[in-house]
Amino acid sequence: MQFSSRERQKLARLAGDRREQYPHSLQFYLEPPTESISLVEFESFAIDRLKLLKVVENLGVSYIRGTDTYKTKLEVELRKLKFPYRALSEDDYEARRKDHISHFILRLAYCQSEDLRRWFLQQEMDLFRYRFNELTGSLMQKFLGHVNLSFEAIGEDLKNELANELSASTPGFSLSKVKEQMFYKVGLADAVDLFRARRVFIKDGFAYVPFKEIDVIVLNNYRTKLSKALALTARSLPSIQSDERLQPLLNHLSHSYIGPDYSIQKNTGKISLEQIDALSVKSFPLCMRQLHRALRDSHHLRHGGRMQYGLFLKGIGLTLEQALEFWKKEFIRGKVDADKFDKGYAYSIRHNYGKEGKRTDYTPYSCMKIIMSNPPSQGDYHGCPFRHSDPELLKQKLQSYKIPPSGVTQILELVKGMHYQLACQKYFELTHDVDDIGFSLNHPNQYFTESQKLLSGGRELKKELNNSGNVQQKNNSQESINSSSTPTSSNATADAELEGLEAYFTED
Repeated sequence: MQFSSRERQKLARLAGDRREQYPHSLQFYLEPPTESISLVEFESFAIDRLKLLKVVENLGVSYIRGTDTYKTKLEVELRKLKFPYRALSEDDYEARRKDHISHFILRLAYCQSEDLRRWFLQQEMDLFRYRFNELTGSLMQKFLGHVNLSFEAIGEDLKNELANELSASTPGFSLSKVKEQMFYKVGLADAVDLFRARRVFIKDGFAYVPFKEIDVIVLNNYRTKLSKALALTARSLPSIQSDERLQPLLNHLSHSYIGPDYSIQKNTGKISLEQIDALSVKSFPLCMRQLHRALRDSHHLRHGGRMQYGLFLKGIGLTLEQALEFWKKEFIRGKVDADKFDKGYAYSIRHNYGKEGKRTDYTPYSCMKIIMSNPPSQGDYHGCPFRHSDPELLKQKLQSYKIPPSGVTQILELVKGMHYQLACQKYFELTHDVDDIGFSLNHPNQYFTESQKLLSGGRELKKELNNSGNVQQKNNSQESINSSSTPTSSNATADAELEGLEAYFTED
């Protein structure tokens, strides 16, 4: 019997003990791969995983995580890109190997800055959550033992003794449901998030966690390990950066994570200062509309607000000269005179445009950065209104912007479920009178650009009947990913792959 080169390689691997490296389809990626791989395979694995994580991100801001539609679409992509999808199956060694190696390749690419680490961590967490929740009860137990998270299940006698307390302390659990569900005795340090949310019963330093909530603890454990691993990987960067073969690829991968960063403004100088008030009502996302209104009312913003709003304005096309004029005119209407502005505030504006200090040309904040970092305190107006505002105050603000009652209810339901970007997409739909915005919202400047396209007739959005009231986004770019092609050379074909990847991440 004759075998192809690829089949011989596969048989050679199976002949050794490498299968023992991947006893499960799911892992915490604690041990880096040690085998040698070709540069072609390195490039192919990295590109496929980046496509997968981009799909995870798009689905996460287009559908509610955990819904049937979300799970179905993600499984399709896992199958297409040949990653493990049938949890802990015994016949997916090649998929497990690809999953393991590709994770570590992207870890190298995405450890280079705080923003990159944050993005990578979030997408890997969402992917892990999906795969973990697809496990059956017995397989979940098997995996927990594999990663040394074997929690002690309480006996029936103790559960009956604590039944009333467990029912009262665990939302949605009646006495009959308590008797049906398995509970675990977990150290309080491992269940902090559940304790803060008042979702578990606490006694003698232990949390009594129902089986359906165990994923919260596993995910927190995985987040901690991956976060530390990314920090450690960043320390190894100097040795990687000296490799002329890998560094260009890693740099390209790391610049493709959220599409355009709006550092290059196509409309620079085309927007006048007189247009900003009208644009804030028609085309600003709620976070920027809130900052603009606060600036007009109080003639001042604190540092966090100036950074978030100033970089957004830079992204929509304000020149440095326009920015200095805009901020100065507004501040001197308040308690800041012209001399104080020139000495205390003008420097930071020039700094944002790369004209002072390290000459770094700062980019506008993405939705993820706004949601996950630097929460506002008393007197601040920055941040994400859907994430950081009190629900009642958010409701009043939406009502003042003439959002219909049914729309306010839908937005508040999404906020309650912590689907902040979906809530912003719903706000876009309601303020632009469309039922399907046709894109996944990741950036305030993307919101502005898409709004302007729609209002100017440059983008056609069909109004569709949506009886369920759920957000049903279309993502045409996801449908067009073709993962079946494999690079045949480490130069020409790899370049073509990377060019295609860049087009995939920047298309509308």
